[in-house]
Amino acid sequence: MDLHRLAHEYGGRGASMDQRVIFHEEYAKANAPARVNHLGEELLGPTLIAFGTEEQKQRFLPGIRNVTELWAQGYSEPGAGSDLANVSTTARLEGDKWVINGQKVWTSLAHVAQWAFVVARTEPGSTRHHGLSFLLVPLDQPGVTVRPIQQLTGTSEFNEVFFDDAVTDADLVVGAPGDGWKVAMGLLTFERGVSTLGQQIGFARELDGIVSVAESNGAIDDPHLRERVARARIELRVMRAHALRTLGDADPGQASVAKLLWANWHRDLGQLAMDVQGSSSLVGPDHDHAGNPSDITDPEHLELAEWQRLFLFTRADTIYGGSNEIQRNIIAERVLGLPREARP
Repeated sequence: MDLHRLAHEYGGRGASMDQRVIFHEEYAKANAPARVNHLGEELLGPTLIAFGTEEQKQRFLPGIRNVTELWAQGYSEPGAGSDLANVSTTARLEGDKWVINGQKVWTSLAHVAQWAFVVARTEPGSTRHHGLSFLLVPLDQPGVTVRPIQQLTGTSEFNEVFFDDAVTDADLVVGAPGDGWKVAMGLLTFERGVSTLGQQIGFARELDGIVSVAESNGAIDDPHLRERVARARIELRVMRAHALRTLGDADPGQASVAKLLWANWHRDLGQLAMDVQGSSSLVGPDHDHAGNPSDITDPEHLELAEWQRLFLFTRADTIYGGSNEIQRNIIAERVLGLPREARP
């Protein structure tokens, strides 16, 4: 299926793979702001083009393109994080409506979104990846409660979402009822596409900033730290080469390798930022190095807060979007053909 040609039919540019790579890299090089509807543009849009009905495409793609309707991703649950097949949120068909009950967690931007694409169990008694459906659910209704999660960084882009007899129209299921696993996995393939090349530009900018701090405070004179900086640059080049080599590859193993590469690299970058600053990395932005209150408008303290936020947020990189353990299981089972991990 030529998604780029089809995207052009629905108002997109129909850009080639090369053009999309150039856009994402140049957008990142300009340090442009993060796009608020990434989940709609990069995930749901291509998924609707690949699996949706003509009516669903006509209804939702214009709002995604014009950024007039924002989307959230209803995958993870308290008992089904990286193990998505353990979903327990249910949906039953009553007349012309799906009635949804359950809880989603770590739902990015749900507090500002109007819609969520939700994986729910629609076949009673089904287990694992069987009996799931991919539903498009409006969030502005009495049966939906969104609660922001306070993070260590002080921000709250993640949320808990509760469905208590929430409803959506019967025809707002993408693919056939029961085919939700296939659609959900298709979406994850789009998630780890060309946009990761832009992500790597941001990573390079962060690394350059950390090197500048190391040069200014003398930490770069430490041979061990210089080696870590050099290794980080080399690994970033390897990530780019891997991303370019595997563009358009639908093999789930490639997506898992990419996630392992960038998640572990970025987590280590956060640790490197702390080590470059030494003991000062433990001091909050509203205190000086002796622990006394200080002026938070001082650029030095604002920079310190930036690296602390990076460190704290990167602790989650190896967990969200599929933990390291799940990615390694995918590679072992689906690529290498090793025996499946024992499950209860």
